[in-house]
Amino acid sequence: MEWRDEGIILGTRKHGETSAILEVMTRAHGRHLGLVRGGRSRKQQPVLQPGNRVDLLWRARLDEHLGTFQAEAIEMNAARLMDSAVAVYGLQTMAAHLRLLPERDAHGGLYEALAVMIAHLDDADAAGELVARFELLILDELGFGLDLSQCAATGSRQDLAYVSPKSGRAVSREAGLPWRDKMLALPAFLQRGSGLRGDPAAIEDAFRLTGFFFTRHVYEPRGIEQPDARAGFLAALRKHHATRKAIAGDNAA
Repeated sequence: MEWRDEGIILGTRKHGETSAILEVMTRAHGRHLGLVRGGRSRKQQPVLQPGNRVDLLWRARLDEHLGTFQAEAIEMNAARLMDSAVAVYGLQTMAAHLRLLPERDAHGGLYEALAVMIAHLDDADAAGELVARFELLILDELGFGLDLSQCAATGSRQDLAYVSPKSGRAVSREAGLPWRDKMLALPAFLQRGSGLRGDPAAIEDAFRLTGFFFTRHVYEPRGIEQPDARAGFLAALRKHHATRKAIAGDNAA
């Protein structure tokens, strides 16, 4: 068995004295693991870092075997990402979400989205919006996608302000007003085609929204906890926003 594909490295772990188990998200073969012989060598270690994009050759005697990888660098992103706590935790969070999907199931759209995320993940002002949107994509791939296109009550596409915790569908401000205390806030930047940016409050609302549905449909049914990386990512974002606010205050003074 043999195939060649492009992949983004999600993580590695030691295997024996010199080798490593490589975990990648590939374009055509989904999330895939394989053994890299000599993967802990000085030559290989810089290549086998999370966030790097690599050309992969996978070989195995049988399709169900772990198999071996040969990996060559296409794009070395790891060093750039490691300079930002937001980027490091963001990548770890997305990797944890991808592990919710069955191994070796192709998800070409998620691969493309991950590549876009990594290109901008070290921009802390954009990272919150990007990861929140990635979480919506994961929910959709898991079969629990939210319908944020129109109001569940009226069919209107205007002034969508809430999401029903029961149906996962958007609700307009007017229709949802009597039940606003029971609704989840829908940040405007999450609406397709809005062209809006998310301020810190909107980003908090976005992760509260996605976190609610992850907990209901994924974490609780599977008996697992929210990944630690997600809490680390949100903490790093809050620290970034607090620092920016403090700097802006000093400049104003």
